[in-house]
Amino acid sequence: MDEGNGRARLAIIACEILKPELEKLTEGWDDVVHKEYLEFALHINPEDLRAKVLDKVNALQGKADAVFLGYATCQSLSGITAHLKVPTVMLDGDDCIAAVLGPVEYARQKSLCGGTWFNTPGWALRGIDGAIKELHLDSMVDQGYEPKYFLDMLFENYERCLYVDTDVGDGERYERLSRKFAEELGLRHENRPCGTANLAKFLVRAREMARANASKAQ
Repeated sequence: MDEGNGRARLAIIACEILKPELEKLTEGWDDVVHKEYLEFALHINPEDLRAKVLDKVNALQGKADAVFLGYATCQSLSGITAHLKVPTVMLDGDDCIAAVLGPVEYARQKSLCGGTWFNTPGWALRGIDGAIKELHLDSMVDQGYEPKYFLDMLFENYERCLYVDTDVGDGERYERLSRKFAEELGLRHENRPCGTANLAKFLVRAREMARANASKAQ
């Protein structure tokens, strides 16, 4: 995807869950002047996520011509681009899985099996610990309740783990980790080839915005 001419300044602020895909998509892009991956599961505290995104993007005013925001709405980011000081393109959908699969396919997969845990490469890397953090199951450790206690109860309502294969990096390793996650929780494991096209279209849109704004400034 190396189409750049190096004149525009594109910045990337994204959730670290999407790092494997974004690193592949932007390989060789010399117009990326800033790239930062924020800790995953910040959406557990929606107000904090929104405040952090506002701070990170607005700090790039005068340093970037456009920003690619590697987040979907994630409970708190709906309409946030209107409040940012740098022109920004964000992802479509309610969460990162919808952004990767596309909202239509995401809804279809959930209709096929409502009790589905979705693993992308980024989620597969984090395994059980990632699920505990995502579901905020470590909040009662100080009261003597181990996260695994709640995890086992919660996953009684799940039937499968769907690995969303975006074809990045060490794919065999990511799928192996996803299968391990499924085995530990007693879920059947399935693989859904996906690629990065849904992410790429928004990333390219941000890049084109950066170029257009750079041209206006000349």
